[in-house]
Amino acid sequence: MRFVIQRVNHANVKIDGEVVGNIGHGLLILFGAGQDDTEEMLPKYVDKICKMRIFEDENGKTNLSLADVGGELLIVSQFTLYADCRKGNRPSFTNAGAPDMANALYEKFVAMCRERVPKVETGRFGADMKVSLENDGPFTIMIDSEDF
Repeated sequence: MRFVIQRVNHANVKIDGEVVGNIGHGLLILFGAGQDDTEEMLPKYVDKICKMRIFEDENGKTNLSLADVGGELLIVSQFTLYADCRKGNRPSFTNAGAPDMANALYEKFVAMCRERVPKVETGRFGADMKVSLENDGPFTIMIDSEDF
């Protein structure tokens, strides 16, 4: 799995001009599933993301978690996180998980986040989405299951 995590002041996702997910202060997570990813991997990443201390405390130090600041989540599926650009000029997506498997992992990830975070919004798997955000910092982190 690959996650691009952005600390945001606010973010939303639109489909056909309609806002389908909208958050205030929190994290925008772009989620991609790879061919070898499994449901058993999810708890580790949910825990890591929810406990990650990337929000500023009263001294301006990145010392607070999502729960500490009452943050919200916007989770958007993005298979293009598995783009392989090593050959030619057209990215290959052969390492991305098959749509049915990837969607199942995405939905399970969202459900697990909802058990820990009061407000979790989403896009729609496979849809043409327009994501808008105000990155706070900017502060962006990438997590790749290949690194764990």
